[in-house]
Amino acid sequence: MALSSIDIREHQGELEALVRDILAEAERQGASAAEVSASQDAGLGVTVRKGDLEKVEYNQDRGFGITVHAGSSKGSASTSDSRAAAIRETVAKAMDIARHTRDDPCNGLADAELMPGVIPDLDLFHQAPLDPGLAEETARSCEAAGLAFDPRIVNSDGAEVNTLQACRVYGNSHGFVGGHAATRYGTSCVLIAEDENGMQRDYWYTTAREREALEEPERVGLRAAERTVARLSPGKVPTGTYPVLFSAQMAGTLAGHLIGAISGGALYRKASFLLDSLGTQVASGHVSLFEQPLLPKGIGSVGFDADGVATREKAFVEGGVVQSYALSTYSSRRLGMTTTGNAGGVHNLTLAGKTLTFEALLKEMGRGLYVTELMGQGVNAVSGDYSRGASGFWVENGEIGRPVHELTIAANLKDVYRNIVAVGDDLDVRGNVRAPSVLVEAMTVAGDSG
Repeated sequence: MALSSIDIREHQGELEALVRDILAEAERQGASAAEVSASQDAGLGVTVRKGDLEKVEYNQDRGFGITVHAGSSKGSASTSDSRAAAIRETVAKAMDIARHTRDDPCNGLADAELMPGVIPDLDLFHQAPLDPGLAEETARSCEAAGLAFDPRIVNSDGAEVNTLQACRVYGNSHGFVGGHAATRYGTSCVLIAEDENGMQRDYWYTTAREREALEEPERVGLRAAERTVARLSPGKVPTGTYPVLFSAQMAGTLAGHLIGAISGGALYRKASFLLDSLGTQVASGHVSLFEQPLLPKGIGSVGFDADGVATREKAFVEGGVVQSYALSTYSSRRLGMTTTGNAGGVHNLTLAGKTLTFEALLKEMGRGLYVTELMGQGVNAVSGDYSRGASGFWVENGEIGRPVHELTIAANLKDVYRNIVAVGDDLDVRGNVRAPSVLVEAMTVAGDSG
């Protein structure tokens, strides 16, 4: 079966009708309000390892999440069964939960006027023929290019090709029902290299809404091989305070910690190091953090959030100053504010700032640590204390030198954001969080104490 024989868009109307039926059932069972999220996915994943076909996996999933409101209490239940009896039973379970849940005046649907009047076409669906044979051939080409790059590439953890079609529909008792269909394609490769000092592993991947926008599979394999070989024979560095340059792939975590600290859930729970930061300087004066939910073909693009609220472009941080929190309907009520259309998270979040070429960033840095991998979860969301395992490359005289590993980098995130010197021109747009390389003026690097 070729995935090209499936067009998930054909099911959107069916899902929308089911959502309306479920809302009607919730009303029949006495809910004062209800909301339903429905999804249907179809995907194919093919993995090749050392030239042999290792896995071919099809998946087709459908599910419904049902939330009912009984006054100011609510209950939720889910099912993958769309038969009428199953829907009635699932709504009844949600109603039973609502009856046993304490009242919370912040519960309830978002205001009706916040729903989009017209759902924009964000150009997210790009169907392309992809059957297991073609996927296997693509994965083989990717892995073979990597294995042939250097004799020190001695093994592979595999090359994978995958594709996904997804349809999402949301509806609530205001009469709003909206949905969108999207595709996503990807190719990845993980390789292992060895020399007299041991083995190293690294990877590369490409992902996009349309298959034509992917990097060529051979290029993915070569990038994986280049990165893996470059890590061989790593050393350590003396413990000290140095400039730290986060690669674009790692800098996304800095954007993630920042948006997490100004998100509603953390704020109303008082579990953030940036409490009461609205209108205050939290980062270098050139730093911005913004979202573009209506970006055509964006990985995180969507016309409405998980509450059905219309999304819009906005700056969370501009000129280093917090301009907006990231709020859902519930968290905004807890804080006495207005939703920002961020129920379920942010959409195409982008970190930007004073931009230099990557080479100019290295020159600006002079001597320090270039981080290409982070390990561990050593981030205290309440205090902002940051301590994570790291590996990468030592930079001398503005040039990347030897690989280094078994390091720990530490600082307080408040200082990290205020001490961002500049960012690179290498924005990584492969995910929902988009970041370039980021140069931080100084962090503690714990390495070889000898």
